[in-house]
Parts: sequence; C-alpha cells; structure tokens
Amino acid sequence: MTNEITAPHKDFESIKKIDENGVEYWEARELLPILGYEKWEKAEEVIARAARACLNSGQNVDNHFHQTGKMVKIGSNTVRKVRDYKLDRYACYLVAQNGDSNKPEIAMAQTYFAIQTRRQEIFDQLPDVAKRLFIRNEVSDHNKKLFKTAKEAGVNKFGLFNDAGYQGLYGSSLSEVEQKKGIKKGELLDRAGSTELAANLFRITQTDEKIKKGNIKGETAATSAHFMVGGKVRQTIKDIGGETPENLPAERHIKEVKKELRQLEKVERKKLKGQSV
Repeated sequence: MTNEITAPHKDFESIKKIDENGVEYWEARELLPILGYEKWEKAEEVIARAARACLNSGQNVDNHFHQTGKMVKIGSNTVRKVRDYKLDRYACYLVAQNGDSNKPEIAMAQTYFAIQTRRQEIFDQLPDVAKRLFIRNEVSDHNKKLFKTAKEAGVNKFGLFNDAGYQGLYGSSLSEVEQKKGIKKGELLDRAGSTELAANLFRITQTDEKIKKGNIKGETAATSAHFMVGGKVRQTIKDIGGETPENLPAERHIKEVKKELRQLEKVERKKLKGQSV
C-alpha cells in the first residue's frame, strides 16, 4: 500500500527510526519540537499526560514510553546526558491527543498518528495482507535488479529467461501454471499469497547473486542458472515438507486489496475530520 505523505507528514517520517526488532519509534527530543514544543519542560508535561492516559487505558507504560538517555552538547567540547524517551506509534498518538489542540502542529499530528495507528489495526486484523503487500513490493524491486543483472550478463530474450525461473520453481511453464490456477495471463505474482511470493523472492534474489558472483555471461548460461536456482528452491520446499507453489491457491488480486485498504483509510480520515469539527 502506498503512503501518500504530504510535506508536514514527511517530518514525522524523516525522524522515524527502527529498532533491532523491526519496531518503529520516535525520539521525544526530535518529535516534540515538530509538534510546537521547543522547551523540554513543556514537552515533558505533554509526555506525562500521555503516559497517564496510557496507564488509564490498562496498558504497560514502559512498553510504549521507554525512557532513555541522550548526550548533548552544552558548550565548547562539553557534553552531558539528558533524559529522552523512545515513543512507539501508540505513544506518539497519545502525545498528539494530549497536546495543545490550538497548535496546528498538534492537529496535524493527531490526524497523522491516528491514521497510522488505524492502518496498523487493519493490518493486525488481516495479518497476511500486510505481509503479502510487503513481499509483493520486494518481489517487484528485486525483479528489476535481476533483469538489470541479466541484461548485463547478455540476456536479450527476457521472456525465456523469466520462464526458465518459473519452470524451475513451479515444475512447469508460466502459462501452464496460470492455466492450472485459473488466473489470467500476467497475474501470477499479483494473485500469489505471501508464502508463494516468498518462494519467488528467494528465487529472484538468489539468481541475481548467482549470476553476479559466478560472473555468468551469455544468454544460455544465465537462463540455465535461473532454471537451476528455481529448481533448488523447489527442492528445498519439498525437503521441508512444504506445498509446492503450483498447488497453492490463487488469492484476490493485489490491486483489489490495495483499493480496499485505501477505502478503509478514506473512511477513517472522514471520521477524524468529523471528530475535529
């Protein structure tokens, strides 16, 4: 799903960080000035109100407002440690809700974090959807890299090169797979679930690595490498007792899923506007 981020919202995105567990967070000393709180004392008052709201809702405050330290310069060649907080998305949402609503920055943050929180709720309700959208985007990006690598290796017949990978992974040609699944031509990856997409992503990335590291040159050699890697991925799936991809059911078209999520977000935006009137 695409994120349509307007200029002010880009500020929130630009300072967002990801921890070692893949969880996004914001540092309070970076976030609060964007919300119109230049003085740390005032900022901490808002954070305290937000933390109380978190506690009152039955949540563990430390899970959302994690106190940390930060070294800052206070003069020439002098630094000292100051208090800071790692705020997850829910904490940021509560900070925005407990901020001064007369500040335009707060009003903007309320909308932004409410929508982001609602988007995550939608994904949590449909966990495979989030995974599927993410992997589909990864497949598209890495396919472009593979085709670039293949072109540099001397591939000109990209249809045959691409089909070789599918034959290796699926045990039959792309057209045969489409016929077996009852889907239209060119729809395979857009109708694939997250498990099938992950198998294709592995095929694509490993073929790219194989051609590069093996310094493979020539159309025949590159196409054979694609077939071989696809076959290895297929054999691995069999070895671990997984279902081979041609037997996995076709899912709803990815465009339908994206459209549905956009409509849900549109409804949430209207609700938020109604609440702010």
